[in-house]
Amino acid sequence: MPRHPDPDLESRILNAAQVLWKRGGEKTLTMRAVARAAGTNTPAVYRRFKDRSALVRGLIRRIQEELGEHLQAGASLEGMAEAYVEYGLRHPHEYDLFYTYARELLPRKGPGKLQAIRNSRPNVGMVEIQLAKRMGGSASDHTRLALALWATVHGATSMLLAQAVPEGHEEELRTACRAAVKALLERADLFTDKNGGKRGGR
Repeated sequence: MPRHPDPDLESRILNAAQVLWKRGGEKTLTMRAVARAAGTNTPAVYRRFKDRSALVRGLIRRIQEELGEHLQAGASLEGMAEAYVEYGLRHPHEYDLFYTYARELLPRKGPGKLQAIRNSRPNVGMVEIQLAKRMGGSASDHTRLALALWATVHGATSMLLAQAVPEGHEEELRTACRAAVKALLERADLFTDKNGGKRGGR
């Protein structure tokens, strides 16, 4: 009898890969181990993901989407910043996986005009849209401010995950991060050139 395709297999493979990463990090992510954990065979994994790099890209795109859902639930730009930090702290393994392999989503460098950051980082694009709604202009006018906000919340999240601040000062760092986000939003003019156009709108 002919085989019937399993519509849930790709999701099971990604779930298995995510669990393996949580248990043992990069060394556990072999195609054979993922197949075993997903309850299938190695050829079936290769049919859906041509190699380990493709599997990792599938994982980090899934994490990117999950983070995007958390950001959307933030309602305001301040809420989105808070949601970003919360996601990182509640999902430290996924956060680590994403930033270990984030370069896999970057477009290849080539001649000509640089691609907009939002093309490979849709969550940056989401922030650009919210900035445009709040401050006017087009989404592409707000690239640098979106990057400044990302750098701020990622820096704070990374420090908290690495336990790089003295014990007991974690909330102080989070308060400082909130204050930095507020200051950036209040001084959006710092990201505007003298001609009135926003910088970084590639």
